[in-house]
Amino acid sequence: MTTTNWGTATTRYIHAEHEHVARTYDPLPVVVATAEDVWVTDVEGRRYLDLLSAYSALNFGHRHPELVKAAVDQLGRLTLTSRAFHNDQLGAFAAALAELCGKDLVLPMNTGAEAVETGIKASRAWAHRVKGVPDKAARIIVASGNFHGRTTTIVGFSDDPATREGFGPFTPGFVTVPYQDAAAIEAAIDEHTAAILIEPIQGEGGVIIPPAGYLRKVRELCTKHNVLLIADEIQSGLGRAGMTFACDREGVVPDLYLLGKALGGGIVPVSAVVGNRDVLGVFRPGEHGSTFGGNPLAAAVGLRVVELLRTGEFQERATTLGHHLKGLLDELLGHGLTDVRVAGLWAGVDVDPAFGTGREVAERMLARGVLVKDTHGQTLRIAPPLTIQADDLDWAVEQLRLALS
Repeated sequence: MTTTNWGTATTRYIHAEHEHVARTYDPLPVVVATAEDVWVTDVEGRRYLDLLSAYSALNFGHRHPELVKAAVDQLGRLTLTSRAFHNDQLGAFAAALAELCGKDLVLPMNTGAEAVETGIKASRAWAHRVKGVPDKAARIIVASGNFHGRTTTIVGFSDDPATREGFGPFTPGFVTVPYQDAAAIEAAIDEHTAAILIEPIQGEGGVIIPPAGYLRKVRELCTKHNVLLIADEIQSGLGRAGMTFACDREGVVPDLYLLGKALGGGIVPVSAVVGNRDVLGVFRPGEHGSTFGGNPLAAAVGLRVVELLRTGEFQERATTLGHHLKGLLDELLGHGLTDVRVAGLWAGVDVDPAFGTGREVAERMLARGVLVKDTHGQTLRIAPPLTIQADDLDWAVEQLRLALS
């Protein structure tokens, strides 16, 4: 899509970004100015249906009124104390989130990558202090095709060249095995294994859904060998996959949940590691922390997110509308799509190269008023807010059909 297709305002804003923002992203050429629920409006006044939800950070839609109210009310009282002091919001938020997860303790952070780093530190401390692994010897098993964030430690155990080349040296202590291969995990476990860190569904990888029984087998292996199971539910959790957590699809309970994105309601960055006292209790004061983690504004919004999830309404919507979406997308198999993977209201669709790249199709969708994003060349990810209506999905998939034709 060339600049000749952009309006004057769009061109001005994009030029300002190109001039003054480091180029770590290659956004689609749309400049969003306002949003409500599932629709956004750009600086030219054009409306778009949002099928990305900020990578699942907007599970409840843009500016959900109850979440906005929680934020505005808290803005009028208190926003930040640091963890040097207590605040009147964190305890209630942590109690509610722990109950939602069926765990004892919550360690609040800000971003998903911080939650992953915290989970890594917790599992290493647990391995040394509880399991008896020698200091600096703990190892963590990860899966190929993973995406857990972009810190130097995390990209060090990624196998995506775009995220890791040129950023070494990397942190040792990670063993990579093929995703969806429980036997490979068992073969990799030894006396120094602290944890298995895994995405129940690989989101950045293109919504890769493992076969039935895989997560249960991984849970069994962790229990058998006294290894922690760390579930990265930052994209897949909080209703996206049709249940509160993607692990629930298999009846699996990890030792640590890593949460983020939707936990902040699309308003503030909120993440957390949630686990029982025998694991998260290994931390001592001063060993880990965050100035903004657990701030009262984030806690107030996060508490309201948990309260919305308690009703089960959003999980049910994700399941029902996900079935509807899959039926629509399946009709495009052989007509521009080569594969469709759906979990709840979350889909990865592979574009036949004869019909263009994923980026090209995303740009055609943009021209038709729909926002989606490509990944790994030929794949589109579809993750609308869980508040979307069935007729919006009908219209969006029709635009996809036309974009492919």
